[in-house]
Amino acid sequence: MTAILAASFGLDGFRGQPPIRLRDDPLLRRQEARESNARSYPRRIPLALTEARGIYVRDSAGQLFIDCLAGAGTLALGHNHPDVVAAIRATLDSGLPLHTLDLTTPVKDAFVEELFAALPPAFARDARIQFCGPTGADGIEAAMKLARTATGRRTVVGFSGGYHGMTQGTLAIMGNLAPKRPLGGGTGDVHMLPYPYDYRCPFGLGGEAGVDAGLALLDQLLSDPESGIVTPAAVVVEVVQGEGGVVPAPLRWLQGLRRLTRAHGVPLVFDEVQTGLGRTGRLFAFEHAGIEPDVLVLSKAIGGSLPLSVVVYRAELDCWAPGAHAGTFRGNQLAMAAGMATLRRIRADRLDEHAAVLGARLTAHLRAIQVDHPCLGDVRGPGLMIGVEIVDEHRPPSRTGARPADGELARSLQRQCLERGVILELGGRHGAVVRFLPPLIVEAAEVDEIAERFRAALRAALAERASGAVPTGLAAE
Repeated sequence: MTAILAASFGLDGFRGQPPIRLRDDPLLRRQEARESNARSYPRRIPLALTEARGIYVRDSAGQLFIDCLAGAGTLALGHNHPDVVAAIRATLDSGLPLHTLDLTTPVKDAFVEELFAALPPAFARDARIQFCGPTGADGIEAAMKLARTATGRRTVVGFSGGYHGMTQGTLAIMGNLAPKRPLGGGTGDVHMLPYPYDYRCPFGLGGEAGVDAGLALLDQLLSDPESGIVTPAAVVVEVVQGEGGVVPAPLRWLQGLRRLTRAHGVPLVFDEVQTGLGRTGRLFAFEHAGIEPDVLVLSKAIGGSLPLSVVVYRAELDCWAPGAHAGTFRGNQLAMAAGMATLRRIRADRLDEHAAVLGARLTAHLRAIQVDHPCLGDVRGPGLMIGVEIVDEHRPPSRTGARPADGELARSLQRQCLERGVILELGGRHGAVVRFLPPLIVEAAEVDEIAERFRAALRAALAERASGAVPTGLAAE
């Protein structure tokens, strides 16, 4: 049966299927009854998945969906890529111990060699690597611990809109207030600064003036003996904010950030948990700015769909004691094998360049739709990391021209896309940014189909709003 189903995976099978019906599945009912109230994705994407290949997933009703969430960017090569499956099988068949803590193995050694070969040569030449617990959050925790140890300082600078994980330490440098309120904030030893969000410039300026204002503020805080902020142990930043709404930092701002942190002896930590390995059109997003970090945190795609997290940093920072950061599952051999296969395929097929071309194609489609639909306030993002900010075009704009976010319409649009077989996620302020994170292997015809389905979903969401109709939820079996 699986072979028969697999034969229909692909764009022809997707186009040829009957209209999608979101059904009440026993698996979903049991999930709702037994899983924590903290579960999130099933509330917005009520699917029970049974099979997946490439950019497609199939639910328990046999319906095919294009996956533009891809494990929040984890699945760089899509689902069950032959290279990844073969690497996992070969590791299992080899008799290699699957759990080694941080003892080395041939697979681990080969993974490190492959990763360092992908890094900019000047950075890799003098770098060290720490394997962390298998989440990006643990990687960020390790990076902050490393910087505090190396500098002897405690404070960390984060940015509004930032997302770095859900541990207590990473919540402290998160922009989103909702997860922090029940915990009493938890922002000790952290200073939050404005992120250069051009569409909603925190200084009310926008463009180059907004970049200048942000850099001037940081310069003043680091230079002024009356600023009230002691020199921090680290500055932690996403080159492109993901959960914060796909907000790319201007390249000149990144270059200025690098210049200022170096001048003041502050380690610069780049969180590339979501952007790493080709997502933005370069292997690493910081390469667009022609700069290098002091500390680089990688997860998601680095494990080839399996849990893995690493911190790569300049050797001069490597002064923490043995065991200063540990984790039982930092020796995930299957993830290293899958990650090595993923790295090799991305580099061999130049999927970073492919992402740049296909991302530009999807962006062009979305901007063409925007012309006739002013509720698409902003279309942005590099490569195959694209955000569409949904706004209320009937309300007055800010001084920089941005209209208020419309999270309600965004949620309706997400549901309408799902009913047309396209899985998308939301993010950003008020959950009003529709996010596109398809696997890097997506093809031009599939990008065109995604855009057309999005256009149809938008029309349906606008018609639903105009009629005052209330969504009825899942269809009955």
